[in-house]
Amino acid sequence: MLKNNLKIAWRNILKNKGVFSLNILGLCIGIACSLLIALFIADELSYDRFHKKSDRIARVVFRAKINSEVMKEAVVMAPVAQTLKNELPGVTDATRIRRIWMPKMTYGNTTFRNSRFAYVDPNFFEIFTLPVIKGNSTNPLDEPGTVVLTRDETQKYFGDSDPIGKMLVMGEDEERFRVTAIIENIPENSHFHFDMLASMEGYSYAKNTFWTKSDFFTYLLLREGTDPEQLENKLPAIVEKHIGPQLKDEIGMSFADFIKDNQLGLFLQPLTDIHLNSDFASTSELEQGGDIKYIYIFGAIGLFMLLIACINFMNLSTATAAKRTKEVGIRKVLGSERKQLISQFLTESFIATLIATAVAFLIVILALPFFNGLSGKELHLSFLLQFRIWAVLFIMVAFISLAAGGYPAFFLSSFKPVTALKSKFFTGKGTKGLRSGLVVFQFVISAGLIFATLVVGRQMSYIQNKNIGYDRDQILVLRDAYLLGNNKTAFKNEILRDPRVKNVTTSAYVPAGPTNNSMSGIFLGDQYQRRMYYYNIDEEYLSVMGMELVAGRNFSKAFGADSLNVIINETAAETLGFKDDPIGKTLTRDTDNGGEELTVIGVVRDFHFKSLHQPIAPLILRYNPDGGLILRTNVADMSGLIESIQKSWNRFDSGEPFAYTILDDSYKETYRTEQKMGGILCIFAVLTIFVACLGLFGLVTFTTEQRLKEIGIRKVLGSTVPQIVALLSKDFLRLILLSFIIAFPIGYYFMDRWLRDFSYRTDIQWWIFVLAALITVFIAVVTISFKSVKAALENPVKSLKTE
Repeated sequence: MLKNNLKIAWRNILKNKGVFSLNILGLCIGIACSLLIALFIADELSYDRFHKKSDRIARVVFRAKINSEVMKEAVVMAPVAQTLKNELPGVTDATRIRRIWMPKMTYGNTTFRNSRFAYVDPNFFEIFTLPVIKGNSTNPLDEPGTVVLTRDETQKYFGDSDPIGKMLVMGEDEERFRVTAIIENIPENSHFHFDMLASMEGYSYAKNTFWTKSDFFTYLLLREGTDPEQLENKLPAIVEKHIGPQLKDEIGMSFADFIKDNQLGLFLQPLTDIHLNSDFASTSELEQGGDIKYIYIFGAIGLFMLLIACINFMNLSTATAAKRTKEVGIRKVLGSERKQLISQFLTESFIATLIATAVAFLIVILALPFFNGLSGKELHLSFLLQFRIWAVLFIMVAFISLAAGGYPAFFLSSFKPVTALKSKFFTGKGTKGLRSGLVVFQFVISAGLIFATLVVGRQMSYIQNKNIGYDRDQILVLRDAYLLGNNKTAFKNEILRDPRVKNVTTSAYVPAGPTNNSMSGIFLGDQYQRRMYYYNIDEEYLSVMGMELVAGRNFSKAFGADSLNVIINETAAETLGFKDDPIGKTLTRDTDNGGEELTVIGVVRDFHFKSLHQPIAPLILRYNPDGGLILRTNVADMSGLIESIQKSWNRFDSGEPFAYTILDDSYKETYRTEQKMGGILCIFAVLTIFVACLGLFGLVTFTTEQRLKEIGIRKVLGSTVPQIVALLSKDFLRLILLSFIIAFPIGYYFMDRWLRDFSYRTDIQWWIFVLAALITVFIAVVTISFKSVKAALENPVKSLKTE
C-alpha cells in the first residue's frame, strides 16, 4: 500500500511540477526563515549562561537622580564588593573587574597595543567559568603582578613557546606581570571579552575607600535559593551607612536631607539579564549589548512567517485538490475505500512537507554565512541538531501534512462517486469566511512589516543626515599621537605642511567613537548642582570640528593663559541658570585637590557628543591641550593622505604602531546595531510579503477554479478581460483594505515605542501609511492579475463544453 501511495504521489508531483514547486517554495522559505530567526534568538538568549553558577551571579549597579541629572551606571565604588560580602546576608562571594583601555604591552622587544586588558580580583575564576588549559588552575591570580592570557593572545605574544613564567611589561611605568595560566578564549556569547586578566592584588586604586567614585564592575555570588529582590531591600541601609558620611564631607549635607529631593542607590542585576535588559549608556558598559525588543520583534516575525507559509501551503494544496474530484470519483467507482483515499492524500502531503523541510535546511546552510555577516554574529548549525529542535520539526511536519492533506483526504473522499464525477461540490460559507480571514491575517502582517521597514529606514536616514552640531566629514583622528611624546609637536607641524590638511587640533576627546570620557561635580558657590562632562581642548578644536560659538569668545593665546576659563554648551548654560547672560559667570569644578573656580568665556551651540538615543547633556570645554591629534582635511582621496601620514609617523621611529579612525565611520558605528537590525527586518519583510503573495496566488487559483464556468458565460455574454479581472480582484482587494485598518494602528503603536528609544527621532507622518498601503496594494494587484488575467483570456468554449 505504501509503495503504491508513494508511486502515485510521485506521478502527481511530475504532473503538476509548476504548482508543486510554487507550493514547496513558500513553505521552505517560511521554515528556513523561522530556523534562522530561531538561531538568532537562541544565541541572544544564551549570553552568559555558559557559566556554571550563572543563575546565582548578580551584578551591582548604581542608579540615581540628583537635581536634574539622571544617573545609570554599571560601575560602582571600589569598596562595594567587600562590603556587600561582609554585610549582606545571602552573598557568599564578590569579585570585581577594572577595565584598562588598550594599554601598551611589551614582551622582549615586541610591543602591542590592541590587547583587551582588565584587573580582576583573585577569586574571579571561582565565580566565572573560564577553563584553564595550561598553568595554575587553582589560584592563578593570588599573587600581585600575575596575569592570565587567553589562547589566542598567548599565540600572539609567545607563538608556540611555553608562556608560563614569562614576563610582560605594561605602560610607561613598566609594571611587570608574570604569566601564570592560559585560558580558553572567552565565548562570543559573553557580555565581556578580555585577552588579559591581571591580579587586582597589586593594583593600588582597588584599595581606595571612596563611596563617591564609581569605577569597578562588581559581581556577587548569591547563596542557592536566595531571592535577589529581598537582598535589594537591604541595600538602602548599607548605602546610607557608607555613603552618608562621605557625602556630608563633600557637599556639606546629611544623607537624610539629601534624599529628600534626590534619589540614589545600589541595585542588583542578574547576570543573564545584562546582555538584553540593560538600560545603561554604552560608555558605562563593558561592551554594547543587545535589546530584548528585537527578540520580541524577530520572534513575532518568525512565528508569523511560519504561520503564513503553512497557511499558504494548505491553501495551494486545497486549490489543486479541487481539480482531483473526478479522480476521486473514478477511484471510488473502481472500488477504492475511503481510508485508502485518505492514506493517499496524506502521503502526498507528507512527502511535499518533508521535501520543503529538507530544502529549508539546505537554504539555512547556504544562507547562514550571509546572515552571520548581516547580523554580526557567529551562529552555528549545532543548535539545530538538538533533539528538541528535531522533535518540534517532526511535530510541525506532521501538523502541516495533516492540515494540508486534510481537505482532499477527508472532504473529497467523502463524496459519492456521481457527485465527484460531476465535480459538484461546494466549500460552504464557513470555509469562505475562513479563507477571507486568512487573507486578512496575511496582509495585516505584510502591511505591518512594510510600514515598520519604512519607519526604520526613515529613522536611519534621519540619524545620518541630522545636524549634529559639528561637521564629521573628512575628519581624521589619530588618538595615539600622544605616544610620540616630545616628538608630537614636530609630527603635528609636519602634517600641517601637507596641503591636504586644513587644520589640526590636539585633544583626546572626540564626539563619536573611542574617546576620553571625563566628568566632574559642579558647584555654584557652595551649592552642588550636578556632574557634568568636560572636554580638554585647544584653541583650534572648535574650528577643526566645525562647531559654532553662539556667545562670547574662543580660547586664544592673545588673551594670555586660558587654563581657568571655560566654554560651555547651551544645555549647560540653561542647566546652570546662565542662559540670559552667561559670559563672566563662575562655577566651581570638584577636583581631588579641592575646588577649582572657572570663568565662562563662551557658549558653543549644542552638539551631539553621545548617541542620539540620549539627550544632549551639559558639557564644559576647558583649555588643556593633551592627547592625540584630530585633522580637518580637504581631500577626497583619504587613503593617499593616510599613507603619507603613516610614512611621517614611521620616520619618528617611536616603536608604536600607527593607528587612525575616520570620524564619519565612528559615527556610523554608533548605530551599527540599529542598521543591522533594520537590514534584517527589511529582508524578512520582503520574504514575508513574497510568501503572503504565494498564499494570495493560491486563493486566486482556488477562486478561479470555482468560477471557471461563470467566467466562460460572462465572456460569451460580452464581458471584457478588464471586467473579469476586476470581478475576480475586488473581493480580495476589499480584504486587503480591511487589513490596513488592523495593521496600521498596531504598527504605529509598536514603531512609536521603538522610536522612543531615541531622544532625537523622526515623526511617523501620514504619507508613510499611504506609501505602505500603495506598496501592499500594488504587490497584491500584480499577484492577483497574474492568475485572473490568464483565466479571463481562456477560451470560453473550453470551460463550457463539459459538465
